[in-house]
Amino acid sequence: MASSASPSSSAGIQNSKKSLGFIANAVKRKDSFIQLFAMTEILLLSIRSLGQKYRLHDLQEDTKTLKEEQEALTERTRNIKRDLLHEASFEPTGLFASRLRLLLGERE
Repeated sequence: MASSASPSSSAGIQNSKKSLGFIANAVKRKDSFIQLFAMTEILLLSIRSLGQKYRLHDLQEDTKTLKEEQEALTERTRNIKRDLLHEASFEPTGLFASRLRLLLGERE
C-alpha cells in the first residue's frame, strides 16, 4: 500500500517542483526576461515606425498629385471662363458679356 500511495504523491510533488522550478528559474533569470521583453517592444516599435514612414511617404505623394490636379483644374477653369467671355464678347449689345462677367466675378 505504501508503494501505491508513493507514486501518485511523488507525481504531484514532481509537478509542483516543475512549476516551482520554472518560477524559480524565471525569478533567477529575471534580467533575461526583462531584456527579452524590452527587445520585443523595440522590435514592435521599429516595425510600427517603418509602417508609418511608408504611410507618410504615400501621403506626401498623394499630396503632390492632388496639388498637380488642383493646378490643372484651376487652369482649365480659367480657360473656360476666358473662352466664355470671348464668345460673349461677339454679342452686339454686350449685355450677355456683362452678365457673364458678373456671374463669374470678373472685372472688366
